[in-house]
Amino acid sequence: MKTLLIPAALVAGVLVAGLAAAQEEVAMYPELASYIDARIAEFEQIPAERRTQLAGLAEYVTACGTTGKPARLTFICTHNSRRSHMAQLWAAVAAARYGVGGVETFSGGTEATAFNPRAVAAMRRAGLEIVGPEAEPNPRYEVRLAAGATPMACFSKVYDQSPNPAEGFCAVMTCSHADENCPVVSGADQRLVIEYKDPKAADDTPREAATYDERSAQIAREMLYAFAQVKK
Repeated sequence: MKTLLIPAALVAGVLVAGLAAAQEEVAMYPELASYIDARIAEFEQIPAERRTQLAGLAEYVTACGTTGKPARLTFICTHNSRRSHMAQLWAAVAAARYGVGGVETFSGGTEATAFNPRAVAAMRRAGLEIVGPEAEPNPRYEVRLAAGATPMACFSKVYDQSPNPAEGFCAVMTCSHADENCPVVSGADQRLVIEYKDPKAADDTPREAATYDERSAQIAREMLYAFAQVKK
């Protein structure tokens, strides 16, 4: 398998691909690179309606690149526990995979809880390195795509809490509850709706791990598809 190189720099806990011409590159974890290739091979599974929604995300990132401003993406769900974290991380991975520069990814909720350990486990199974004090009520995890890369910080927070941007960002609503309860996201210059079914429904059932893996794979596939459409 061809080694996939990505920029080593991560700034303020979010990926900034192509930060500088002389940016050091590191090799993405092989397991993660293989997982990405498998999801890219599944693009035909994405329905036309979803492709239309994802096109809005690609258009926003493209427009930011054209004007030279960072493409700040804040993924929002009610508890900032599962889907929004997965989307934040897979969007960062997708930006790295396709070499899309100036992308900063964030996540938040209408309330703060914790990055659910089941979601953390699913992301680990996909090949991401995630470490943190799991015994804490709201662990602050460090997430890496490659050995030697500065980690991204992931923890549950309200969508307007630091380090999330206060203005000049795209709010991406990943659940219907957040979509309905946040019709206006203060400071956002664009609001998109890309909803995902909550894997929480499978908690403590025989299909728990499979359901979380399915949701992670769907989000990965769709974020990769969106960034594949970005015009650089």
